[in-house]
Amino acid sequence: MINSAALNGRLTRDVDLRYTTSGIAVGQFTLAVDRRFKSKSGNRETDFISCQIWRKSAENLANYAHKGSLIGIEGRIQTRTYDNNQGQKVYVTEVIADNFSLLEPKPVQRADNVGPANNQTTQSTASQPSGNNGKPIDVNDDDLPF
Repeated sequence: MINSAALNGRLTRDVDLRYTTSGIAVGQFTLAVDRRFKSKSGNRETDFISCQIWRKSAENLANYAHKGSLIGIEGRIQTRTYDNNQGQKVYVTEVIADNFSLLEPKPVQRADNVGPANNQTTQSTASQPSGNNGKPIDVNDDDLPF
C-alpha cells in the first residue's frame, strides 16, 4: 500500500512549534491549498489541510516560513483519535510532513532596513527585463552580490 501526500500551499498562520517531554520538536500548521477547478460561481475554492512536522524539520520550518509563506510538503496522511470532554470519540486526519520546500525567494533587506514591500519601484522594475527602457543599466560592482 502507498500512503503519500504532496501539497503546495500557503501557511494560514505561523508554525506552532512545541517540544515533547523528551525534547523532540513538533510543529503544527494549516496549509491553504487551492483546488484545481473553479466552482459554479467562478470562484476557486480552497482546502485547509492540518499538518504536522517533526524534529529538525519542524524547527527549520518555524524559523524560515511564516504566515502567508508559499511552501511545498511531502509526507503521509495519518488519522488519530481521542476522546473529547463530552466523552465522544473524535477523529483527526492530518498530513505528517517528512520534508518541506520554500517555494518563494526570501525577501531581500536593503541596508536602510526597508524591504521590498515598502519599495514598490524595486518590485515593478524587477519584472521588466531591461529595467531601463532598453538602455544599458549602470551597475556599481559594490552592488553585485558576488
